[in-house]
Amino acid sequence: MDTRLFLEIGAGGVLLGGLYALIAVGLNLQYGLMRVLNVAHGEFVMLGAYVTYTLYTALGWSPVVGVILQLPLFFLLGWAVYGVVYRGVLEQGGGPAQLEANSLLLSFGLLFILENLALVVWGPSIRGYQYLDKPVSVLGTLFPTNRLVALGMALLLTGLLLGFLHRTALGTALRALMQDSEGAEAVGLPLVRLHGLSFGLGCALAGITGALVSMLFSLTPTIGMPYTITALVVIILGGLGSVAGSLLGGLLLGVLEALGTYLIGADLRTALTYALLVAVLLFRPYGLFQTRAHPAGQAGGG
Repeated sequence: MDTRLFLEIGAGGVLLGGLYALIAVGLNLQYGLMRVLNVAHGEFVMLGAYVTYTLYTALGWSPVVGVILQLPLFFLLGWAVYGVVYRGVLEQGGGPAQLEANSLLLSFGLLFILENLALVVWGPSIRGYQYLDKPVSVLGTLFPTNRLVALGMALLLTGLLLGFLHRTALGTALRALMQDSEGAEAVGLPLVRLHGLSFGLGCALAGITGALVSMLFSLTPTIGMPYTITALVVIILGGLGSVAGSLLGGLLLGVLEALGTYLIGADLRTALTYALLVAVLLFRPYGLFQTRAHPAGQAGGG
């Protein structure tokens, strides 16, 4: 493989990895902070994609406008889902293992509800649209404009989230809860509000990712689960509870998938992804970018 081709494949992987990172960051806010294993996370990506598709095809609104609209819309949706579905489970306590098991069962029910809702509203047919698909040259390499836009927005949003977590009082409270839920509750932090905030932010990021996904790929009501699996792989690579780790893990996975597709074919790309996951679990169970385990006991009371 010559250097130019290697750089082209790597750049294509980075473009894909930016989306992976944004999906994983949203799930990491929920799982890393609350120990809620939301396997319906990809369904929020799917809904965000369909909402953007509808706004573009029915009203002529730019998908970039759709990205902006997803933030408040899916934040409120996530906050409502937390209050209706997960708040009671969090208040029951029972330890992280019990919470993960209960939230997993609830999430599967939510997954099928959202997937069937999409089937009723949009039908089973493959849908899609073309937007900014003409290539542009970057350092002598051609890339579709929509992929560059998607990468730029994914990196921008992840950077803004990192700034929020590290430079605001509310973000500091979330990080404190992530470090020690019992200590956070002891000093008077409002766990119910913080849990609702983190779940709402996670869903908002999923909806925004869906808007970006709709610009690049075809849509069906069943696209959600593969994105959830990808997010879990990225979280394991980057470390549970680490937003920066999710960013790096997403970019790494995107590049490895791009290289794997070129070297061994698209049919074995998924096998390569899971082989990487198994290797990390065996030799770096805390993640590639962390040196210690994520604190246990993050369920906390409501």
